[in-house]
Amino acid sequence: MKMANFTLHHLLSFLLLLSAPLIAFAVSTPEDFLQCLSLRSENATTISGLVYTPINSSYFSVLDITIQNLRFLTPSAPKPLFIVTPLHVSHIQATTICSRQYGLQIRIRSGGHDYEGLSYLSEVPFVIIDMANLRSVTVDAEDETAWVQSGSTVGELYYRIAEKSRTLGFPAGVCPTVGVGGHFSGGGYGMMLRKYGLAADNVIDAQLVDAQGRLLDRESMGEDLFWAIRGGGGGSFGVVVSWKVELVPVPSTVTVLTPLRTLEQNATNLMQQWQLVANKLPDDLFMRVILQSKNSGPNGTRTMEAFFNTLYLGGVDALLEVMKSGFPELNVTRLDCTEMSWIESVLYFAGFQEEPLEVLLNRTSNTKSFFKNKSDYVREAIPESGLEGMWERFFDEDEGVPIMIWNPYGGKMAEISESALPFPHRAGVLYKIQYLTAWTAGGNEVSSRHVSWIRSFYSYMAQYVSKSPREAYINYRDLDIGTNNVKGNTDYKQASAWGEKYFKYNFDRLVHVKTAVDLGNFFRHEQSIPPLSS
Repeated sequence: MKMANFTLHHLLSFLLLLSAPLIAFAVSTPEDFLQCLSLRSENATTISGLVYTPINSSYFSVLDITIQNLRFLTPSAPKPLFIVTPLHVSHIQATTICSRQYGLQIRIRSGGHDYEGLSYLSEVPFVIIDMANLRSVTVDAEDETAWVQSGSTVGELYYRIAEKSRTLGFPAGVCPTVGVGGHFSGGGYGMMLRKYGLAADNVIDAQLVDAQGRLLDRESMGEDLFWAIRGGGGGSFGVVVSWKVELVPVPSTVTVLTPLRTLEQNATNLMQQWQLVANKLPDDLFMRVILQSKNSGPNGTRTMEAFFNTLYLGGVDALLEVMKSGFPELNVTRLDCTEMSWIESVLYFAGFQEEPLEVLLNRTSNTKSFFKNKSDYVREAIPESGLEGMWERFFDEDEGVPIMIWNPYGGKMAEISESALPFPHRAGVLYKIQYLTAWTAGGNEVSSRHVSWIRSFYSYMAQYVSKSPREAYINYRDLDIGTNNVKGNTDYKQASAWGEKYFKYNFDRLVHVKTAVDLGNFFRHEQSIPPLSS
């Protein structure tokens, strides 16, 4: 066990742990838990070097390295009693069994991008299983499949695919440091959403450690549980160790472009037209819009910038024909477009155009900030007056702090049943909105102001978005829409307040799966699926 460099910082944090709402070791000691891990693991010597406690010199660096939201990187944020960084599935099984034995909750972290910090925070004594060491990716280009462990990042998955083939890809996210485990668990999407659906739509097998510590695959877990883990959100049903995915064909040449239009360049009218056509364009074309405010004059005059961030699975000539017939108002020209390989487009959309492919192997993010995000689904086009109301409210916030990203649906997404996976947002959705407010400095007062702004903006948007329920995306966690009880049981009605927003009618099936596989509600957090007995 690592026991070096005990500092005042560590001591203060350890005292914070001892003042947690529940004292996990009122009867037993931390040594008992560590001994349990050793007894339950296949290699006791190995696991002893993979567990970090607050008295270890590396504890805080291991804890902090993948925390993306600086709102939760504070001395007062709850800290785990143990961080386990497994190298083998037996380490996960041992941590699960021993945590149950000693009354500890588990948080499962793959990449640390959880918007509300649920993969590394808890108000009761807890253990983090940090999956970072379990990140192998095995690509079978001939079979067009891959096994990818949950600790892998999306960037690592893309890189390993490109090593084997430049005409295979996978429809996952834009940010390369996002962990596969959480991303797939909530559905996961990227620039090929309209062509191939969600990442979870392309998962064909998985390995999971359940609440009893058993290792299950698709056959042994059964189709109900396999359904639930592909879009039902992470941390409810077990620890998914690895996923088998079906790779998808990509052309040798794709085209990218990001034309910018401001209000002075007719952005409002273009956004109206985009709403009418973006979900109807050929599914080889994905054109999302990134919206932000910007100072446009010396007297503090503000405008809106609309970036039409676009991937076309084909060459520029074909794209220009599609745009001419489908969205001529944008007036795309050949000069706007760049041809490249699909893997190069991954770098382009991640903001690494000038970087080598190896940047995808970098697990640490250079975009950490304080932030609060929300999401909505739009089923009817927002009128011009609604758009203008958005711009006015953007101008009330600091320049560049709020951002909206509008992601078009249609294509493959409209062909898949709402009940095929827990993720229900399919036919009838024009586009999804992600709201972001992000800032880089400031204390509680600054945070409160920005969080208050996004909540107010979200309230304004209620009239224009989906209703009954007001839909939301599980991977854009938002505790404002409802939570479970931190202690004690949570009943179906209370959980459905948030559950139906994420899952619609699929929430009921998720609850029944949870009841069947984890009746004791061992895997739980503020927005985990509760069993009926709760």
